[in-house]
Amino acid sequence: MRITRVETVRTGNIPRWVWVRVHTDSGIIGLGESTGVTAPTEAHIRTELAPYLIGKDPMQVAELHEGMQSRSWIGPNGSAEWRAISAVDIALWDIVGQATNAPIHQALGGRVRDSIPVYNTCADWRYAVRSGSTAFGLSSPTDHETPPGKYDDLQGFLNDAGTVAESLLNEGIKAMKIWPFDQFVSKTNGQHISAEDVNKGMEPFRKIRERVGNKIEIMAELHGMWNIPSVVKIVTALEEVNPYWVEDVTTADNVEGLRQVQDRTHLTVLGNETLASAEAYLPMLSSGAIRILMFDTTFVGGFTEARKVMSLAEAHKVPATPHDCNGPVNLFAGIHLCMHAPNAFIQETTRAFIHEVYGRVVDRLPRIENGIVYAPEDPGIGTALREDFLADPATAITAVEG
Repeated sequence: MRITRVETVRTGNIPRWVWVRVHTDSGIIGLGESTGVTAPTEAHIRTELAPYLIGKDPMQVAELHEGMQSRSWIGPNGSAEWRAISAVDIALWDIVGQATNAPIHQALGGRVRDSIPVYNTCADWRYAVRSGSTAFGLSSPTDHETPPGKYDDLQGFLNDAGTVAESLLNEGIKAMKIWPFDQFVSKTNGQHISAEDVNKGMEPFRKIRERVGNKIEIMAELHGMWNIPSVVKIVTALEEVNPYWVEDVTTADNVEGLRQVQDRTHLTVLGNETLASAEAYLPMLSSGAIRILMFDTTFVGGFTEARKVMSLAEAHKVPATPHDCNGPVNLFAGIHLCMHAPNAFIQETTRAFIHEVYGRVVDRLPRIENGIVYAPEDPGIGTALREDFLADPATAITAVEG
């Protein structure tokens, strides 16, 4: 089997997402994905990776991963080149799974569990779009088939976090992630947070505890926006509500900053999904700067590198969890890794994306019931781009052929 064609796929509806489809002479098509810096990611796939891949055997994933690295610059915070590698690597593993009639978690060596709990990141569908207020003809998160306001979790947690928590529990989801301190960053560019704003930022956490007590876990996201003194003030305040973890207390490459925060609190510091390569994660693990590791399969280097990262964390007795506030392929990728890796313990989801966006792009969604996601059973990644999505005028497909 040989690679005959590499396509990049983007849509004006969601300009933050880019897909890659790797075609073979056997008719198998592998699907990959990345998010964020889509234009340079797409360009690197077309100009550097695709010419290298054409004619190669897609089953030799390890060899091709090394070859793609030699044609890329690897940055500490997930360069466009590394995101391109990630997307292609996922597509290659999809081919391996389809060719062997096995889900990717089986192709990786098998699974250690059949299901895993999920948590909800409290965004709405517009969080995926970022550069515009509409997607797929939607003008608000409540103007189509979903009940009014049900998945507007972003405004929900800012204004009525207790109700959001209660609705999640009604769906069987027992953990949620929120970021109420972000709204104050622009006042000082993250250089100072006042006691008044710390108190305001605590309000959603308190509302959750008042409404549902400890029935739901709360993850606090800081997005690496604050300097260390401000983070320490925030984390100290958060000790009141005992969040499950505090995420991205500083940028991912600031290992000393992560360690300083972790040393000053009994709370668990988690870090950080923006890194690329297993090597980049080693300093934060070896220094004890984090107690939970998060990675993103579409940033870190695809399945090939993600399982190295999870094994590295396991060797340090650190649990690992896949990031997903991105696209549907990334969610499937995280689920496969959660089934395969012993130190996985929870999978991130965004119910607004799942219910309102993903089904417009891909033909299958993961099985999630009562707060539990189950192992994908279809060969390969377990989903494919919809034919009507590929035919949509807003969808742009660019191909490189041999």
